[in-house]
Amino acid sequence: MKLKIYQVDAFASNIFEGNPAAVCPLTEWLDDELLQKIAEENNLSETAFFVMSEQSIHLRWFTPMEEVDLCGHATLATAYVLYEYLGFTKPEVTFLTKSGELTVSKNIKGFSMDFPASMPHTIEAPQALLQGLGSTVLPKQVMAAFDYVVVLNSEEEVRSLTPDFAKWLELDLRGVVITAEGNKADFVSRSFFPKLRVNEDPVTGSAHCEIAPYWEQQLAKSVLTGQQVSKRSGAVLCEVKGNRVMLTGQAVGYMVGEIFV
Repeated sequence: MKLKIYQVDAFASNIFEGNPAAVCPLTEWLDDELLQKIAEENNLSETAFFVMSEQSIHLRWFTPMEEVDLCGHATLATAYVLYEYLGFTKPEVTFLTKSGELTVSKNIKGFSMDFPASMPHTIEAPQALLQGLGSTVLPKQVMAAFDYVVVLNSEEEVRSLTPDFAKWLELDLRGVVITAEGNKADFVSRSFFPKLRVNEDPVTGSAHCEIAPYWEQQLAKSVLTGQQVSKRSGAVLCEVKGNRVMLTGQAVGYMVGEIFV
């Protein structure tokens, strides 16, 4: 069996920036074990699979380790494939996912995704989290949503952080998101998911569903510029609308091919 595969750099305006995702259109769902093996073989932080009918588009996301409930950059990459390669012409596309209906629209700024917001709440930091940060890093605040969210005192601290991933494998939540107020962008961040075999994710849309609501309150503004300062880096424009967050970013196609399974 041959399957089409696309690789797209999401939250990127140039090739080799942002977060690469694989996208595989399907005519019907394959066995979950096979989907997981394809994602593991791709060895990217996410592989998106979708099945399109006349009425709907069902979308799922797999890391090399397991299926996840929400992924921003692979959703953006899937919308890019639909519009740029597969002739999709409607003003917006609605995906049916494990996180409900997710709507993506194409506009002059790129692709805007309507995602659920998740406001993190302050917690007492687990020892494994603090140990993974290192003894010289003193968090300004520690919170949790579906990830641990750690606020540091400066962009420089975020950029220079070298986590101990072995310690973070002991944590119970999906991963760890580090953030601080930015020097040029409103806020910066980095995202780490060692339990999913993604030690550092280059640009994480879903993490902005957690940190954009936090920075909306801290900075008293609903439209914010976020910069994920990984090695590849990427920009995410965020607009908080109550219990939803609009995430806007650009994408660039890198590869079109076929896989044989």
